[in-house]
Amino acid sequence: MSGLEAVAGAESACELLLRAAAMVPAEHYALAAVAAVAVFLYRFLELHVIGDALRGFRGGRVELTFHPASEIYHRVASKCRSLHGRYLATPWLASPHLQTLFLGISGRPPSFTYKRQLYTVRDGGTIALDWLLASDLEDADGFISKDDSTPLAVVVPGLTSDSAAAYVKHLAFSIASKGWNVVVSNHRGLGGVSITSDCFYNGGWTEDVREVINYLHHKYPKTPLFCVGTSIGANIVVKYLGEEGENTPVAGAASICSPWDLLIGDRFISRKLVQRIYDKALAIGLKDYAKLHQPVLARLANWEGIKKSRSIREFDHHATCVVARYETVDTYYRRCSSASFVGNVSVPLLCINALDDPLCTREAIPWDECRANKNIVLATTPNGGHLAFFQGLTAGRLWWVGAASEFLFALHDSSCMHRQKANDHVLHSSLESSIDKSPYVNFMEDGMVAPVTKDGPGNDDGSPSNHEIDGVQLSNRVGGRQQLEVSGEKDDEHASGSGNGSTAVPANRQGDGTNSNKLHEIIAPVKRSINQLARYQGRSIWLLAYVAFVTSWPLLGSLAFITFRKKFRNPLRAK
Repeated sequence: MSGLEAVAGAESACELLLRAAAMVPAEHYALAAVAAVAVFLYRFLELHVIGDALRGFRGGRVELTFHPASEIYHRVASKCRSLHGRYLATPWLASPHLQTLFLGISGRPPSFTYKRQLYTVRDGGTIALDWLLASDLEDADGFISKDDSTPLAVVVPGLTSDSAAAYVKHLAFSIASKGWNVVVSNHRGLGGVSITSDCFYNGGWTEDVREVINYLHHKYPKTPLFCVGTSIGANIVVKYLGEEGENTPVAGAASICSPWDLLIGDRFISRKLVQRIYDKALAIGLKDYAKLHQPVLARLANWEGIKKSRSIREFDHHATCVVARYETVDTYYRRCSSASFVGNVSVPLLCINALDDPLCTREAIPWDECRANKNIVLATTPNGGHLAFFQGLTAGRLWWVGAASEFLFALHDSSCMHRQKANDHVLHSSLESSIDKSPYVNFMEDGMVAPVTKDGPGNDDGSPSNHEIDGVQLSNRVGGRQQLEVSGEKDDEHASGSGNGSTAVPANRQGDGTNSNKLHEIIAPVKRSINQLARYQGRSIWLLAYVAFVTSWPLLGSLAFITFRKKFRNPLRAK
């Protein structure tokens, strides 16, 4: 009987609970559902409007990381009000995802028109250089003379972005309105330009930036050059600065929302649901980029795999690694991560990252490396999203644009600008792949591949092509374009001089010249290899020679002992 009574009591309790629930008005359930959805969205979208309100809408403090003895901080960054203040996001965009989404959809960029120059690189590829001169904003005929000393900012966009991106236009307009000239170096195949060689860009491809900067420095030798990289363009810029060290003509630079470590970024972007949404969206953008150049990519890469790619990693597996001849995707990510090159940066560099960046995680930021380098100032904000940092009620300004511009202008007015050494332009020779020794391709330093033809990388007679856009001739044909060669490598071929009325060279001199040319052909690759090894290891040539001598001494000593013992035995036997 007691069991039956317990069941009856339980049933009555359930009935009572249902009756009580039925007495609650439906409006209360609706409010509870709305509250639950609001809490979910607040957490899912990482909103921080309540936190901003609790702080009195003062925003988060900008945290700076730098070496205690850094002159770049004490003489430049310390004078920048933006870097010593706070950043408050637009209240109705108080989320990294809302900021990033709004930047991609609208961004409210300023209205202006670029002037385009098509530049042909050594391997036959074409890069679109979009110019915005300070005089263009004043409705004047823009023209840069060779002796012009107006500072020039080179902008490198992000992944699948070009000069038409909202954040690029914000930056270009801000710098040009303050009296500087701006040129946007679009990636290959972007900006409405076709792929004209078998070479594509990737996250670590620095050859295009190197050649464009050297070309601009050669054409405008009195113009201070500054460089700003955004997103994957920031990774490329920092990697380039680390590779060049002191041998770059760049006077100062800024890195905005760099991924730093591509391997960590790959793990991060596939970790949570919201990050996987970004991953798929970026993969769609990469596939659209591939479709624009399908005739070339279908011949070089796995086109069926590209069409089925649903993430950045899958695209890199079927496209980037195949074209660039990387063994694995992780190998590509490790070799192309700029965090490994931070220690060798010798140019004043401002790095800006948002800690809530939905694409570039804070876990990849090289805090210790930036703190150890006296040339780097790292600025981090609690909020900002990816390349967004919207300010004001109307979201009409990007905070990082003002901060980067202020830093570069303060650097230009200081004595801390980097100046290139006299013995510059060390050749970055091609490195052969350990996988494929095919004679039909040439493997570049960053893993990219280009065909070896008469008009390919070895053709030093090519010059950049310049085109007239909208009736404006940007520049004349540059016949004396700077080539990336070891100094004196070609001078020996013309050292004797030749002309229409010159006399014949004696046979013995011709023989000496031939021998010297052969000797130079043998020595030149060795000199390039030693210079490259010294640059990457950060050691002097004499130290490397000392190490080589010490490590090879047992073998050399044994050979010398055997040789001299035989020479001494022969005279003794003769006696």
